[in-house]
Amino acid sequence: MVMEFRVPLKGLMGLLLLCALPWAEGAKVLVFPLDGSHWLSMREIVKELHAHGHQLVVLAPEVTMRIKEEEIFTFKTYAGPFTDEEYKQQVMRGIELVLETGNDVKALFELYKFVKNVSTRFLKSCTNLLHNRTLIQQLNSSSFDVVLTDPAFPCGAVLAKYLQIPAVFFLRFIPCDIDYEATQCPNPSSYIPRPFTRSSDHMSFLQRVKNMLYPMALKYMCHVIFRHYGSLASELLQRDVSLLEVFSYASVWLFRDDFLFSYPRPIMPNMIFIGGINCANRKPLSQVCIEAH
Repeated sequence: MVMEFRVPLKGLMGLLLLCALPWAEGAKVLVFPLDGSHWLSMREIVKELHAHGHQLVVLAPEVTMRIKEEEIFTFKTYAGPFTDEEYKQQVMRGIELVLETGNDVKALFELYKFVKNVSTRFLKSCTNLLHNRTLIQQLNSSSFDVVLTDPAFPCGAVLAKYLQIPAVFFLRFIPCDIDYEATQCPNPSSYIPRPFTRSSDHMSFLQRVKNMLYPMALKYMCHVIFRHYGSLASELLQRDVSLLEVFSYASVWLFRDDFLFSYPRPIMPNMIFIGGINCANRKPLSQVCIEAH
């Protein structure tokens, strides 16, 4: 039997820092977000933490699209990989590749080149951050109780492990199944449809074969994107550290997904579904949408 773990937005704080208890002391939280829609969802947790009296420090690149300074947290920046103009160009190029139709092989090759270029620049930014002794000393001396980060950009996970601060991961999913491996969660190919395969949990034999082969391309892409973060962690900790060990460091995994909208699958006790957080700022349907329905 698959048990369902669903927690309302306000209940998340109890999972993170036991702030549901009226006598709980305010904690210090280091937030290491990813820009764009990732931040818009994470910001809801940041607002709730602030409302419960916790001190928050948001660490972000100097150039961002959505992450801006606010009164509810202390805003710290580090040198990012892009200038303002370069960042806008990269965002537009990424949108074009996602919406592009035509030759699948060519589109995949172009996407690979784009991802490799962007990931290389993000890695350089992360390396500069982690070698910034002044900033790292400031963060270390701040005695944070927890790091809230998005593992889609593994720099926050490396930082948490390096500073030896408990980590809470906030994510939708990681395409190459690192989330399953890091949590030691069962992930049978014959039962769980992989992202982008468009299969259901009732697959034919050929669909099951496809479900086993399809992730190989994604694993290679993840290898290109993420592999150097293990080396970076090894350099910082002065011992051999794999990327899987870095991700396994997380205490809690908060998935921006609703269990009701996903196919049944095994989950571990520290994997918690919080899909409702995406509707925190819901608005009434427009008249056009109502009439279309």
